[in-house]
Amino acid sequence: MELLLRRAGLQLLVLLLALVGMGDAIYLTIVHYQDAPLVCPASGAIDCAHVLSSSYAVVPGTTLPISLPGLGWCLILAGLALVSLLRPTEPGWLRPAQFFWSLAGIVTVLYLVYVELVRLHAICLWCTVLHVLILVAFLISLARLLEPEPETEAGTSQPPSSASSSTRLARSHPRSSHSGR
Repeated sequence: MELLLRRAGLQLLVLLLALVGMGDAIYLTIVHYQDAPLVCPASGAIDCAHVLSSSYAVVPGTTLPISLPGLGWCLILAGLALVSLLRPTEPGWLRPAQFFWSLAGIVTVLYLVYVELVRLHAICLWCTVLHVLILVAFLISLARLLEPEPETEAGTSQPPSSASSSTRLARSHPRSSHSGR
């Protein structure tokens, strides 16, 4: 029961991270397409307008804002969290899927932070919010991947060994005490 509550709590946190990330990505997408005012400082190292107007702010070869793949990433993360929350038992593929999905996210974040710091010499606070959310989701998925599998209904996480199976079989079918000689 404790593991189930812990799993649910972590998955709710991942879902919340994904929802906040979706809001962030939607805001940045609106700013891109509607030329809406950007709520962000524009002084020194923090300059969202500089970052979001750079060539790095769009998917290479397109005019799509980089926030759209970010939104898609958050939607899939939310879907994975919901799979865990809506099922009584967690599918075996879910932990690795969440880990590899968040790993893809963190690799992308590392590239984008490199671009902000080294290429543009400016940081976008809205982008940083999403980067931190992805980092937290990655750390949660890594911790969940490394923790032991929950016990099965029978109280063990492994199937009975062949020795115990043969012992059970011998008990249910006793041998005759007389030999055929």
